[in-house]
Amino acid sequence: MHIDIISTVPELLDSPLSHSIMQRAQDKNLLTVRVHDLRPYGLGKHNSVDDYQFGGGAGMVMRCEPLAALIDELRAERDYDEVIYLTPDGERYAQRRANRLSLCQNLLLICGHYKGIDERIRETYVTLEISIGDYVLSGGELAAAVVVDSIGRLLPGVIGDETSALTDTFQDDLLAPPVYTRPAEWRGREVPAILRSGDTGAIEAWREEQALERTRQRRPDLLGDELADD
Repeated sequence: MHIDIISTVPELLDSPLSHSIMQRAQDKNLLTVRVHDLRPYGLGKHNSVDDYQFGGGAGMVMRCEPLAALIDELRAERDYDEVIYLTPDGERYAQRRANRLSLCQNLLLICGHYKGIDERIRETYVTLEISIGDYVLSGGELAAAVVVDSIGRLLPGVIGDETSALTDTFQDDLLAPPVYTRPAEWRGREVPAILRSGDTGAIEAWREEQALERTRQRRPDLLGDELADD
């Protein structure tokens, strides 16, 4: 998979993409992530990438010309399955979307800043708008890091045991069940006996039951009405 990211502050993405699973994915040549600084495409002697809003009001807006110049340059190199704009008013990001995006070959992510990007860029280039939650960040870089991480870990070969990703929270619209490791007893609290029984069938049944119960208690919105009320 190849992911291009457009940013006005690319340094914000250095750490999230240079450690742990994301670094491993790139070292294995399973994922390529390139972060592109928008500033060199800015206008005038100060490489301006923003300007005041038409109609007045506080906050600056990212201009069309620099974004279009960089997007056009990148699109000349490859065809993108999706051009994604990270924005608070986008589709709320969920595991199902991450699963679908992990099947793509080429993605372009645009990080907003200030009051966002000129609406005409959204209308002309953007095919998918994503929000990682109902709150506002200073820019789209952290949201882009979240999206890249959630996609990259799903790529075959990135995680040592690929079944691990398939049993994560939200993969089957359920929260994950409780997990335990050694020691078997800690401060008077013991690991449930079923997990030490060696009975694979019983363990799986227990995990399914716990996942359903935890989801019912904490996120009933993920369940159908019938399951939520049981």
